[in-house]
Amino acid sequence: MVVTWGLGLVLLLSPVYGKYVHIETGKCGYPSCPVPKEGFINVHLIPHTHDDVGWLKTLDQYYYGSKSKIQLAGVQYILDSVVQQLKHDPNKRFIYVETAFFWKWWQQQADHERHIVKRLVANGQLEFIGGAWSMHDEATTHYQSIIDQFTWGFRKLNDTFGECGVPKVGWQIDPFGHSRETASIMARLGFDGLFVGRIDYMDKATRLIHKDMEMIWEASPNLGKEADLFTGVLFNTYSAPKGFCFDILCEDEPVIDDKKSPDYNADKRAAEFERNILQQLNFYKSKNNIAITMGGDFTYQDAHYHLVNIDRLIRAVNSQQVTNGSNINLMYSTPSCYLKALNDEKLQWSTKQDDFFPYASDPHSFWTGYFTSRPTLKYYERIGNNFLQVCKQLYTLSNLGPEVRGDLNVLREAMGVMQHHDAVSGTEKQHVASDYARLLSKGLDECGIITESAFNKLMAKTASTPPVVLNSCMLFNISQCETSESHNTFVVTLYNPLSRNVSRYIRLPVSGDGHAYTVQDPQGQSIPVQIVPVPEPVVNVPGRFSDASVELVFRVVDLPPLGFRSYYVSPSNTLVSPNIIPERTNGRQFTVGHKGSLRVTIDSKTGLPTTIHGPGFLDSPDFQQNFYYYESAVGNNEVPANRSSGAYIFRPNSTLIMINSQPTIKYYKGEIVEELHQQFSSWVSQVIRAYKGENHLEFIWMVGPIPTSDKRGKEVVTKYSVYGMDTNSTFYTDSNGREMLRRVMDERPTYTVKLEEPLAGNYYPVNTRISVQDPLTRFSIITDRSQGGTSMHNGDIELMLHRRMLHDDAFGVGEALNEEAFGRGLVARGTHLVIGGPSQSQTVEERRLVQERVLAAWTFLTPTRLTFDQWRTNYNMEFSGLQKALPDNVQILTLEPWKGTTFLLRLEHVLEKDDDKSAADPVIVNLQEIFKPFSIKSIRETSLGANQWLNEVSRLVWKKKENRVDNYETLSRTETQDLPNVTLTPMSIKTFIIDVSFQNQ
Repeated sequence: MVVTWGLGLVLLLSPVYGKYVHIETGKCGYPSCPVPKEGFINVHLIPHTHDDVGWLKTLDQYYYGSKSKIQLAGVQYILDSVVQQLKHDPNKRFIYVETAFFWKWWQQQADHERHIVKRLVANGQLEFIGGAWSMHDEATTHYQSIIDQFTWGFRKLNDTFGECGVPKVGWQIDPFGHSRETASIMARLGFDGLFVGRIDYMDKATRLIHKDMEMIWEASPNLGKEADLFTGVLFNTYSAPKGFCFDILCEDEPVIDDKKSPDYNADKRAAEFERNILQQLNFYKSKNNIAITMGGDFTYQDAHYHLVNIDRLIRAVNSQQVTNGSNINLMYSTPSCYLKALNDEKLQWSTKQDDFFPYASDPHSFWTGYFTSRPTLKYYERIGNNFLQVCKQLYTLSNLGPEVRGDLNVLREAMGVMQHHDAVSGTEKQHVASDYARLLSKGLDECGIITESAFNKLMAKTASTPPVVLNSCMLFNISQCETSESHNTFVVTLYNPLSRNVSRYIRLPVSGDGHAYTVQDPQGQSIPVQIVPVPEPVVNVPGRFSDASVELVFRVVDLPPLGFRSYYVSPSNTLVSPNIIPERTNGRQFTVGHKGSLRVTIDSKTGLPTTIHGPGFLDSPDFQQNFYYYESAVGNNEVPANRSSGAYIFRPNSTLIMINSQPTIKYYKGEIVEELHQQFSSWVSQVIRAYKGENHLEFIWMVGPIPTSDKRGKEVVTKYSVYGMDTNSTFYTDSNGREMLRRVMDERPTYTVKLEEPLAGNYYPVNTRISVQDPLTRFSIITDRSQGGTSMHNGDIELMLHRRMLHDDAFGVGEALNEEAFGRGLVARGTHLVIGGPSQSQTVEERRLVQERVLAAWTFLTPTRLTFDQWRTNYNMEFSGLQKALPDNVQILTLEPWKGTTFLLRLEHVLEKDDDKSAADPVIVNLQEIFKPFSIKSIRETSLGANQWLNEVSRLVWKKKENRVDNYETLSRTETQDLPNVTLTPMSIKTFIIDVSFQNQ
């Protein structure tokens, strides 16, 4: 029974003592932590549940507990049960992590239950750890989406629980490897530490030997101490010690402390647990505090069953302090309380500068296959982020109110779910992957309503201007778009979400009769166009429902920042029908590309590249690119040496097998674009594309359906080779699309590695970019989705494109990664941007291209019967949300509606300090001089997650081994800006809540 008087005082009827005890509320956080006993080994027992936001079951199936034959798991029962147990005993503690599940549960609770939960949070009994919408994957996620999903989870907790809902610790216990950028983000979220569960088995063995399981992760060479984060590796990954899982899902013996019972085992169980503690203590630096996780996947559905045994274990172990002088003290605790206890010891810690990739759980199980698994879902997630940013910006700039029918939160939350380590990672069952796509599709539809409402507000010249329809075509990837195909006259409106002007080429599938088109800009000027045939393999791709056999291509120049421009497309009355007959290629070789741009020379006989040349390659190096596959290993999975390749694991059973050394080719030449269409087999094709004025090449690959008639799984890769480059077995990959990390073949920076799987053990996540370089030249590939990649030989870049297997790898999914669509094996199509140049000047251009790929200008189409003059009379054809373009090294990372009349604004410096001598310098931006539609009335800076005012953020300070400073600070406060002027240093991100007033208000 709970009785509450006023604020800050709760009387609890204790079931143990049968009397009222006073509990002061509002003591959450470190002040609520149990006080460690001096002179004792304080064992911090951490009751927790790990609740996947989809894996073997969908999000809703996990929440409601349906489909129990797949997995006995129901999150609503966990939260119901835990709250009932906590409210009866103020000593008990529990942590919760996945805000997506918690918020779903919270919305279904009655007011009296919500008051109980708020009291438990205020007391520190129920603590939110991590706090993001989901526990994100760290290999295949982009930093913008990571930040977004933390921000949304934080907002729900902050709005509901205030200061006590602010997480202080990261909890990445299940992702399959850990990125440096995640640590950097968490430090800037205001976290005091991070706990991880899975690291490479060789890394863990080394750390155990050297008592190096906890460290200071120096997560950014650009940001310095701002990105330092205490990081601990948990001993049991995240499970209870062997033999001590007391959950209904487990079969371990309970603790029986009734001495009258013939099954009494409390003393025996206590002794067993003490042995576990002493064993673990040998591998950690502190001899006074140790953390032990008590939980697992979807545990605590019957919290009483679980917690009563922990109670008995605590009593049994702690009673030994009196009976035999034991120095072990068990207590309910949390990760943050354990962290604070370590901090109070003032120990010195080692440091780490690299990341925790790749992750292997045994000599034959490298979890590097999931870097590529489900390539179409990975692409769809990237599209989702692109449109979410467009949607949020347009909502803000047009000053839409809550009356808009579209719900922005639907896409926010779908994208938060997509970041889960069994979502975008591709490691879920097929029916769950389909449900993720359903959630994302629903969110995109809702944002389509928002963007259309925003455009009608921004485009209308008068209040009586008729509204128009603005359609997004989600199948441009296979040259399909109903609007451009079925209407001869339509308006193309391009929205640029970047903070600088952008020029780009537009491709639209149009009706297949080959007639010519006129494209007019807002001033009525016709711009050059070209008609290019859709590649035959694309025309025939399963699931393509389109009659378009050609595409209309034109270039748009200087799209306004955070703005749009419209183009009027109509049939031409003067131009003749285009010639789309392939060029003859009878000579020994020919070159695809335009003078002054990056070009590639093709051998006419083999149909393959031989040379790449242009401004970036002064010596015209030999160059090759082709497609290959590895046969997937098949085994019974009973021992590591018999591991199969699967959704998680990449384990090839062959060397590279070339698909075709002599593809058939068609070459199309034009003033705007030149294209080489290559057909390698019935299931592999490619287009090499060179646009006029662009210093990069596009390699548009298409793979599938991967054949399995030979009963063998296949993992398809493409390999680019620039011969003559002396790269010294070194290559570079991005960390979540942000900073670049150096990789060396067969090496790890912090431990000695012995690779029994040399290929899989040298694969790394490539979120947006992979590069090789020597003293003269740099060569890079920019991807349109996350993929696995490596460089096995000097000058090589290898990227895995698609995987299809017939066996499971026995790490939980329980089914083979054998995707099908439209009754056939899945087809994936994507783009690599190939760029090269002098080593010292190429990185800035690479980052520009990455930006334009991740946040591409979004294409909206409107069919119309109006003439160009009628359209221009009624509708604005150009708009920018900025007074002027921001410097090229500055980007508005976030602009979205927040609360009331406030917006959330983030600015980022997009370069690293070594990218360019001048462009990577600090830059000052005046926030009052940025935006055009509104003025800023007030500005206040927050932490990265927008849940704390920056001047109130304080973080624990840790001593590094090399730090010999005698004075020891307890808290570190972050410096604030001299607003409205904001100084951005390389790789910094600044977050603000701004209150605004629109000009028409």
